[in-house]
Amino acid sequence: MPNSPRAAAQPPPSPEPLRVPVADSHTHLDMQDTTVEEAVARAASVGVDTLVQVGCDLERSRWAAETAAAHASVHAAVALHPNEAPRLEAEGGPGALDAALDGIAELAALPQVLAVGETGLDHFRTGDEGRAAQQRSFRAHIELAKRLGKALVIHDRDAHADVLRVLAEEGAPERTVFHCYSGDAEMAEVCASHGWFMSFAGNVTFKNAQPLRDALAVAPPELVLVETDAPFLTPSPYRGRPNAPYLVPVTLRAMAEVKGMTEDALAEHVAANTARAFGY
Repeated sequence: MPNSPRAAAQPPPSPEPLRVPVADSHTHLDMQDTTVEEAVARAASVGVDTLVQVGCDLERSRWAAETAAAHASVHAAVALHPNEAPRLEAEGGPGALDAALDGIAELAALPQVLAVGETGLDHFRTGDEGRAAQQRSFRAHIELAKRLGKALVIHDRDAHADVLRVLAEEGAPERTVFHCYSGDAEMAEVCASHGWFMSFAGNVTFKNAQPLRDALAVAPPELVLVETDAPFLTPSPYRGRPNAPYLVPVTLRAMAEVKGMTEDALAEHVAANTARAFGY
C-alpha cells in the first residue's frame, strides 16, 4: 500500500552509492529522526562523506558547533534564521536580537564553525512588520562573516531583489552560498558574475520546478553545490517522505541530467566546490 500514511512516513531506500564522494552542503541533523552517528554512517555508505550542519537559532547553532566538534566529517554553520530575527525582536525588543547576535558571533569564531548561516531574507513567512529586523540581522551576519573570514550561507525566499540589494550595499563575503537556490536563470547569471555558489536541493527534481532546472542549466559547474536541507525537500520520487543526507545521490543524478554531464564529472565539481566554498 504505497499510498498509505504508514508508507509515506517510511524513510526512502538507500540509493546506489556515488563513485565520487560529495558533501551535503546543508542539512539539519537536529530535526531528523536519527542519531548523528547513524546519519553520518548511512550517508558515508552511499558516497556522501561530508555534512554541513546548519543552525537556525542560538540553541540549534550551539548544538551544531558541538556536533561538528565531535565528528570529523561534520562542519557547522551558525546563524539566526531570517524568521528568527523578527520573532526575537517582537518578543524581547531590539536588545533580545542584539544578545542573540552576540551569541552567534561567539560561536562563529570557533574553528569547527566554517560558515555564518543560514541568514538572509524571507518574504514568504515574514510580513512588512518584521522586515526591518530581518534586514538588520542579515546585515549583521554579513559583517560577521567578513570579519571572521567565514563563508556566508543565504536563505532567500521570495526576496531575490532585496537579497541582492543588501549584498550590494554591504559587500558580499568572498565566499557566499545561496542555499536551496530558488532564483531563475537570470539571477543565476548574476550570482555567477559575482562568483557566488548556488546550492541545489531536492526541489530541483519536482515536476513544477522547471525554472530551477533552467537556472541549474546556466550555472557554471564550478559554482554548483548539492544539499538536502533535510528533513525537508525530499527529492522525487520520494517527495513527502523523510529526507536525510544519504539521499544526496538522488538529487545529484537528476542535476547531472540537467547539466548534460556524467554523474562522476558533476560529483568531482561538487566535491571541490563545497570544499572551496566552506574552506575545508
